[in-house]
Amino acid sequence: MRSVDDLPADYDERVYAGVLGKIIGVYLGRPFEGWTYDRILRDLGEITGYVNDRVDLPLNNHLLVVTDDDISGTLVFPRVLDDVAITGELDPRAVARTWLNELIPDRTVLWWGGLGNSTEHTAYLRLRAGVEAPLSGSAALNGRVVSEQVGAQIFCEGFAMTCPADPAGAADLAQAAASVSHDGEALQAARMVAAMVAAAFVAPDIETVLDEGLGQVTPGCLIADVIRDVRAWAADGDWHTTRARIAERYGYSRYGGNCHVVPNHAVVIAAIAHSGGDFGRAMTVVNTCGWDTDSNAGDVGSVMGVFGGLAGLTRGVDYRGPLSDRLYLPTAEPGGVITDAAREALRLSRHGRARSGSEPVAPKDGARFHFTFPGSVQGFGIRGGEGDAVQVPGPDGRGRLSIRPRGPGALDVVTPTFIPLEARDMPGYGLMASPTLYPGQTVRAVIEVPPGAAAVAARLLVEAADAGGRGDELPRFTGPATTAAPGTRVELAWTVPDLGGQPVTFVGVTVDAAVPGCELLLDRLGWSGEPTVTFTRPVSGGVMWQRSWVDAVDRLDHADEPYRLIQDAGLGQLIQGTREWRDYRVSADVTPHLADAVGLAARVQGLERGYLLELEGRRRVRLVRRWHGETELAGIPFAWEYGTTYDLALEVRGRVIRGWVDGRLVADVIDEDTRLSDGSVALTVRNGRTATSAVSVRPADRATRTGR
Repeated sequence: MRSVDDLPADYDERVYAGVLGKIIGVYLGRPFEGWTYDRILRDLGEITGYVNDRVDLPLNNHLLVVTDDDISGTLVFPRVLDDVAITGELDPRAVARTWLNELIPDRTVLWWGGLGNSTEHTAYLRLRAGVEAPLSGSAALNGRVVSEQVGAQIFCEGFAMTCPADPAGAADLAQAAASVSHDGEALQAARMVAAMVAAAFVAPDIETVLDEGLGQVTPGCLIADVIRDVRAWAADGDWHTTRARIAERYGYSRYGGNCHVVPNHAVVIAAIAHSGGDFGRAMTVVNTCGWDTDSNAGDVGSVMGVFGGLAGLTRGVDYRGPLSDRLYLPTAEPGGVITDAAREALRLSRHGRARSGSEPVAPKDGARFHFTFPGSVQGFGIRGGEGDAVQVPGPDGRGRLSIRPRGPGALDVVTPTFIPLEARDMPGYGLMASPTLYPGQTVRAVIEVPPGAAAVAARLLVEAADAGGRGDELPRFTGPATTAAPGTRVELAWTVPDLGGQPVTFVGVTVDAAVPGCELLLDRLGWSGEPTVTFTRPVSGGVMWQRSWVDAVDRLDHADEPYRLIQDAGLGQLIQGTREWRDYRVSADVTPHLADAVGLAARVQGLERGYLLELEGRRRVRLVRRWHGETELAGIPFAWEYGTTYDLALEVRGRVIRGWVDGRLVADVIDEDTRLSDGSVALTVRNGRTATSAVSVRPADRATRTGR
């Protein structure tokens, strides 16, 4: 392997292919997770594509893009790399802090199967009880059966994609991250998978990928024996025979728990060894073999995606098309839930570039939607009208979204900014999210019309959630029309208006009139600025205004007040917003009922991070910086009573943090700690109940910055 300092020329694109490979594998295997090989062959035959329409899923059996722990953990846990040095070893305690900050108990990322039943849930409960990693995941504390389940190898590929051509570095990162929840042979399996992903960036053939992976496994361990046996069997015969030998020597009958790593790791190795370097062949083998099909196929998909690149994902079967890059990552970072594969790939490759000393890639001046990678549509599709929307290369080598209407009338091409209709009743754990776009923010797009094509009249477009909660027809709002002549390049800009209290669900462009030969090229689209928005129960009704908050309280009741928060123990939070919010003022009415403390938070970056203005103990008000612990920045006596409503306001402008109660300035500080520079808002309560009727967010008053 070459040095990590020698970054592959197509590194970012290979990361994108690896992320897509992971997603494809998980979605392929998910509908028949836990099935045996015999049942799969009997009911489905060899798996050669998506089978959602052939399997009776509990809800909406045609839904492909869903929340899934295998995807969420893989892409969420590497967020720890935002907080640590790019050189040196990764401390498992830092990864554990990311768990505690990002995971909402019983609701996001993990399988919450209970102590001693779910490996990750067991480790999470240890962390919450004060046990530090890696003891939290150790066999000494949790036993070998629990600590050697399959999860360690499931969640390692995101870390590995930051270590191109560096199998040793990838294996070490994977082991450190996995030791939060796993031990023993599970860590060896994670080292193998991570090393294969890293090697796949530059390996000339699939055997080299396997060799490099084995080189990072401890000699003499059980996983090393599994790898050697499976590779020898693969060299001897077809994959059906290899699977039978795996079942006999390493099957579930020999390894206990819900999903032990040994049988499933053997299947992963078999699929790669029998693939001949072909993505589709590997998918058929790993999925048809059965057992933990979505997890195993996700591992194989990551390796094969990086190895074969984007071209390998569509050879024979178009696995990419049905996904449209769409992705959900539900965590306590609400504005990061609705995302796409290209966006998450660049988040990972930024860390890989930092490791190699290279500058990060920010296509088209950092536009949220840039269509740079071949075939990438970043969730865009036809929402209304008839036409096509596909990614095409531009003359400058940069991708664009080609929009071609077919037939008369307007054509709407949009991407989700919030929970779309089909995702509202999600199989597995539900989808909690905040919108990514809000009223008061300015949307900008660059459009082009090719020379020789017809002139195009286009507008920016948003759709709000429907008041009834179930309709396909969403309230539609458009900006002013702009006509682009052939061979011209035009910028569209429009500030999203108030939507009557409903969240923005889609954003995109609409072509007003279709004529023969009409084509619009969408070069980029994004938005900026803080919102101007009030959150409350809208007059138009519906339920999506409620669901736009990420719920991290024990109970949430909207019956009598728009927001009633109930927390039985500890700090509960109801969170709204995105990490793009920086300088703003948030205000809310707060009525405490039998609570130790109630408050309002700004620049919230998860469950453990943010600024909190809090009425505490019925005798004082304080301003707190929360960063995996609490630091009081200001506090004064303030008598408050149960059942009385107080107006709280919190303003964040650069390092200046100010708080008010009933219009009285109670905190005015300059925080020298610069880590909390952006984030969401939240209502908070400790050990009790509170109610709020409305929360407002506005840009901070720029004029008050003078002298500060």
